[in-house]
Amino acid sequence: MYRTTIKQLIQWKLVKNKKPLVFLGARQVGKTYLIQEFGKQEYRQVVYINFERAEKMKSVFLQDLDPKRLITNFEFYSGLKITPEDTLIILDEIQAAPRGITSLKYFCEETPEYQIIAAGSLLGINIHPNESFPVGKVDMITLYPMSFYEFLLAMGEENGLCRILREKHFDSMPIFADKFKEYLKYYFYIGGMPEAVAAFAENRDWKKSRQIQNKILKNYRNDFSKHASKDILPRINMVWDCIPAQLAKENKKFIYGVIKEGARAKDFELAIQWLTDAGLLHKIHAVTKPALPLATYQDFSAFKLYHNDLGLLGAMSKLKIQTLLDSNQVFEEFKGALTEQYVFQQLILNEDFSINYYPFDNGRYELDFIVENENGELISIEVKAGVNLLAKSFKNYCEHYKPRKAIRTSLIDYKEENWMTNLPLYAIGTL
Repeated sequence: MYRTTIKQLIQWKLVKNKKPLVFLGARQVGKTYLIQEFGKQEYRQVVYINFERAEKMKSVFLQDLDPKRLITNFEFYSGLKITPEDTLIILDEIQAAPRGITSLKYFCEETPEYQIIAAGSLLGINIHPNESFPVGKVDMITLYPMSFYEFLLAMGEENGLCRILREKHFDSMPIFADKFKEYLKYYFYIGGMPEAVAAFAENRDWKKSRQIQNKILKNYRNDFSKHASKDILPRINMVWDCIPAQLAKENKKFIYGVIKEGARAKDFELAIQWLTDAGLLHKIHAVTKPALPLATYQDFSAFKLYHNDLGLLGAMSKLKIQTLLDSNQVFEEFKGALTEQYVFQQLILNEDFSINYYPFDNGRYELDFIVENENGELISIEVKAGVNLLAKSFKNYCEHYKPRKAIRTSLIDYKEENWMTNLPLYAIGTL
């Protein structure tokens, strides 16, 4: 299945004096598949080492970190002569090899001619004890679950719906709105984990996709036990389990009391940090003022936590397949939690976006997302789960703050108004 991140990999390859690339992402988002496909397409040969499977190769970094000795051992393992100009070296599950990450510093400094991608789970790399991360000596790309656009590609819509989105044919969107909404329902249930998407794309097997989602969730929980210390593990599980309830609240600000009565920040801060470092949850902060630069107005005591994948959130929430069949009910399930998760999941794919939210009028109302883009512009975004757009809070916000870019995303067709733009949910990725 095509992933748009391959364009970033190609850009990395084209850089003359490139650094080793660290390719990150939560488990099972498709890292290994993508870098192997990239290697096949762009290089004469690929040397691939998976350090979780090649037990004896784990010790290769323990003797010393001399790049030339390491390259020789990679050649012995693969049976290939490594030629820097046309060989891609993939060091997969690099977190399983002690000092593997640290070795990238010396590849950068002493043998920059070799083209190396070190791939690993965020869970292993960000939480690896006694490991020196080579800051400034590596490039980094993070892979997320599949976007709605990539989901449409997997459904065979490259020259249809995908082209409409890719080329921003907003005038054509209403003609195909029903088809877009149907696929969007599917995406709300299936989400973006590649294995679940592949099972659905092959034969529309809803049950198989849900089984895969539940397997992934089980594997995540097993990873908690594998990587987390015993004193923090119970709290990690409690934070993880409360996410559906947190997002199903009318006000989606994270409330410690939802975890358990009387819970305090100091009891769960480390658990939240652990899960965000692992890439399984994403934190966005409130801002006290919708002004540039957003970072100077962040309120670190107020935040929301989003899941890493819409489909996994649905599986945790026990979303029933019957919900998809009931008109547009799926978009309003859990008080719009799935819809807001969906929008966040499309926004985070743009690495130039700084994403926050803004509570206003003494906390009575909330701007779902306020984004600072690469041009230093603010984009104010209201998310509506259905077609009822009668709420006045967003209009009051726009009248008061007069944002240059205001977006309301809902099931309503694309429409430019004098104070904001109606952008359909299925087109939010065109931002």
